[in-house]
Amino acid sequence: MSSVKSSDVGSVTSQSQSAAQQLDICIVGGGLSGLLMAVSLLKQPAIANRYQIAIIEANKLEPSQVNQFDDRVLALSHGSVEYLRSLGVWSLMADDANPIEHIHISDRGHYGKARIKAEQHHVEALGYVIPLASIANGLLSALQTADEHSNPIQWFTDSQIEQLSIKAEHTDIKLSASAQAEPIDIEAKLVIACDGGQSLCRQAANIGTSQQDYDQWAVIANVCPELPHNNRAFERFTEHGPIAMLPMTNQQCSLVWTLPPEQAEQMSTLDDQAFCLALEQAFGHWLGGIRTASKRTIFPLSLVQAERQSFHRMALVGNASHTIHPIAGQGFNLGLRDVKVLANLLASELSNELASKKHDAGSAPLLNQYQTLRASDQQAIIKLTDSMVTLFSNDIAPLVAGRNVGLKVMNYLSPLQKAFVNKTMGY
Repeated sequence: MSSVKSSDVGSVTSQSQSAAQQLDICIVGGGLSGLLMAVSLLKQPAIANRYQIAIIEANKLEPSQVNQFDDRVLALSHGSVEYLRSLGVWSLMADDANPIEHIHISDRGHYGKARIKAEQHHVEALGYVIPLASIANGLLSALQTADEHSNPIQWFTDSQIEQLSIKAEHTDIKLSASAQAEPIDIEAKLVIACDGGQSLCRQAANIGTSQQDYDQWAVIANVCPELPHNNRAFERFTEHGPIAMLPMTNQQCSLVWTLPPEQAEQMSTLDDQAFCLALEQAFGHWLGGIRTASKRTIFPLSLVQAERQSFHRMALVGNASHTIHPIAGQGFNLGLRDVKVLANLLASELSNELASKKHDAGSAPLLNQYQTLRASDQQAIIKLTDSMVTLFSNDIAPLVAGRNVGLKVMNYLSPLQKAFVNKTMGY
């Protein structure tokens, strides 16, 4: 089989071969986590020049038209942006990013309020808001450039995994593809599962999950307020759930409104005028009225954790490992740190192996180290978001009083604010 460069992405090539493809690393999933994983590996010279790497993606993927990504946005933490800068890819997407210079936190109907400013923490921005498609296009562009200077990544797009079998020395993967008459066989030393919350790789490895249903749904839309946002992000806690308004370019805001399932369903069926009025009543007039709103999307919220982050010849990354509540905007940032740690471990391990002439990307010591290094960060963020959901989605009097005192304390440059900001900035 001929390799498909990222500049030729679209489907696997149709040449047939009976022998299995021998790969060092196989990334399963061509979403943001998978693309970022590929870029992070290719930016490590030792890996780029020695390892054979492939991406498997079930959908077609066109570099010039990333149609699998909708118009949703992400809030990137300061630490995440610094990592993207270190990879040399931030400049490829920064024009579409809007800085978060202030964070305004309030509790509807109560006195507690907090203001967090970037200048207080000696940074130009606490984070950035950017469309998913802009990140994907930037990463694909970086992969195209990297392919010109190293071993090209092989792409298997529009391809379905029919079978995944974990063996002692490698993992067997059997693919089917619309452009391929016969199944494709792959043998990979390491499988990196970037295939989302319903990860087939995780299931194939029999890695269990724990799940907590929050009995809440998120209503997602882009809205245009009357007043300029001035690069402010708002977190407004209400009796039904939090409302996040994130500053976008063109003076729009990205809305994440958490509601009980019945109310979320109702909001999705309202006409634009009625929806904007309901949002104004819940959010208040911090940005004046709400002029317009895009089509609403709703989805249920839950906490899902894999029982382990690695298995024999497999590492879980991003949503394949953890799906968390969006209350603090930490989901993708947490997955980005999975990518960063794994890429650095692989580069370090390869440097050590070069001296001993061994090249095994899926070695047990490396995967055990990945498991250990990611556990504390993941648990800290999960605990933070889960605690915020419990604290701010509850009208029990002691909790209401406690959270408002906490917001009042956080309004000053206190150890509480510093700890909260450092964690949400990705440090």
